[in-house]
Amino acid sequence: MTTAEPVFRETSAEPAARNVPLAHLSLELGHLYREDLGSGADGLVRYFRAVAPWAEAARQTCRARLTRGTPRVATCFLIDDYFAPFGRPDEIIPMLMESAAAAGLSIDYIAREAGCAVADGVPLAQLVEHHIVTDPVPGSNGDRPPATESGWLCNGQRSPHTAAAQAMVDSPGWRPPLEHAANRHSIFADVQLWDETAGERTWSCAFLAAVWQLLRLGLLRHRDAPVAEPHPVPERLPDDWRQVPAILRMNPRAAPFAAYRTASVLGNRFLSTEHGVRTILSQIAVERPAAEQVLRRAAAEGFDVPADLTRRVEYVFADV
Repeated sequence: MTTAEPVFRETSAEPAARNVPLAHLSLELGHLYREDLGSGADGLVRYFRAVAPWAEAARQTCRARLTRGTPRVATCFLIDDYFAPFGRPDEIIPMLMESAAAAGLSIDYIAREAGCAVADGVPLAQLVEHHIVTDPVPGSNGDRPPATESGWLCNGQRSPHTAAAQAMVDSPGWRPPLEHAANRHSIFADVQLWDETAGERTWSCAFLAAVWQLLRLGLLRHRDAPVAEPHPVPERLPDDWRQVPAILRMNPRAAPFAAYRTASVLGNRFLSTEHGVRTILSQIAVERPAAEQVLRRAAAEGFDVPADLTRRVEYVFADV
């Protein structure tokens, strides 16, 4: 690996300035899309009121995992400005903050989904793409390109394709896809990472959400430096999303943005997307020094953090 390549690293040998401060829990209060504004501020208040009890349950779970001290919990909210930018940030952000407060919730950080693709000039989605290590398929003959070429990543072995079988040659016949490490029966997932039009790549929602999780876990680095660090809220919010930093710190006294664990309270509509996110995260190669350093820090604080990356990511899917 050359020095110009992106790396995931957080080692005790690095300067303290490069360490990422960590909360115990990054608590996501939801996503916002254009259609969610159909009922205005009243609809957002109803949404946050439905989220509030689940958010409190996540806080209680975090507290139960900590054997000493007070848990540090940071809340966050993600706005989709990548696929279909909408509205003005100087109108939508205050409405979000006021609606959450009316439901008894506070938002510490607001993030842009476009910032999961590129933040502060750093191509975050490409960094994560470079760290995909796909599961090897037993008996594979290399007829399918790797995920980094095809833009598709799966959690097992696909059904064989027979379209290229030559005449008079016995076809292997149909076989079902198989999930790696399936629990008796397979739940096979094949996740699209991006598509391209006229040479321009559009990252999928699942892939950007995987980047979002890595940012919240504090594991993403570019040339050894942290990326997409939160910016303070400017005195006057811009009227264009492209002028808004990838992550805004709405609460100056908030716990750190990144955390040992993440929890997300989401509507049921996000279930299939987040299954794709977990499929992607299970095949991301986080460097061992980074993983071990986070585990040591968590153990020193008396906080339970599993070694498996996907087990640090939790969800509540509800009718919100």
